[in-house]
Amino acid sequence: MHKSYVNSLLSMKRQMNLSHKLLALHKPKGYIVTRSDDHGRKTVYDLLPDWAFDEGWMPIGRLDLESKGLLLFTRDGHIGNKLTKPGGCQKVYEIWVRGHVTDEHIAQTKRGVESKHELLKALVVEKLGTGGAKTKLRIIIDEGKNRHIRRLFGALKDPKFGTPLKVLELKRVSIGSFGLDIESGKWRFLTNKEEQGLI
Repeated sequence: MHKSYVNSLLSMKRQMNLSHKLLALHKPKGYIVTRSDDHGRKTVYDLLPDWAFDEGWMPIGRLDLESKGLLLFTRDGHIGNKLTKPGGCQKVYEIWVRGHVTDEHIAQTKRGVESKHELLKALVVEKLGTGGAKTKLRIIIDEGKNRHIRRLFGALKDPKFGTPLKVLELKRVSIGSFGLDIESGKWRFLTNKEEQGLI
């Protein structure tokens, strides 16, 4: 029965011009990006149909436990490599930072900031607004080192208080040409056109 269900799903996807290589999830906070967790925490597979786990759909890149937004999955290792290799694909994030983000901070993030013996940088940093001692930013990067954006801003100091800046909220809103258009906790297949735009 499971096999016939999968075959009918593939047939339906072909009729609707849906990709059979890529699906997208709007990951909420509080879910970890792993197939299983020794501590019993919720994983992104709790938000997907059982067949996504059984058939080996794997996340392309990561979002940490407290981060939310767009996460792509594939069973094709070539696609995964293409979208995660440095310079292969631009990713856009919206973040809230605790602290006063200055023009000099923004210039530093684009030049590169040393963190734990590696250089972290952003391609674009735009200030979207402020609220009290918090700053909202739009960030574009084309690589994805571990906790890249959190570490990038954590290596900078608030000029007023001398404390490290801290990313309070992080949401990935697009990967390459594909923008997040799904409700939190929901998923969908990409269309063939959306797939072609990415790969």
